Amino acid sequence: MKKTTTLSTLAAAGIMATAGLGATTAFAVPDNPGAWEKCAGVSKAGKNDCGAKDGSHACAGQAKADNLKTEWVYLPKGTCEKITGGAVVGEKPAKS
Repeated sequence: MKKTTTLSTLAAAGIMATAGLGATTAFAVPDNPGAWEKCAGVSKAGKNDCGAKDGSHACAGQAKADNLKTEWVYLPKGTCEKITGGAVVGEKPAKS
């Protein structure tokens, strides 16, 4: 009987923690950014959004290493400057 009580207590605590995390995250991420920025220096290998700034390739997904200064990803405007190593290299208006 004690085992069941412990499991149900843990399950309830997990549900409450997940609900709290969802509420916090909802305010941190914009629903519809007004603009996007190209953020260089923060993409993982193979996860860049388009061609390299130095012209070494012209396609997404071709970054050879993590955090290269020539590789970029789109982020909501105002986000890149919050990331260590991120540098804004361009901007794009959001689709309406």
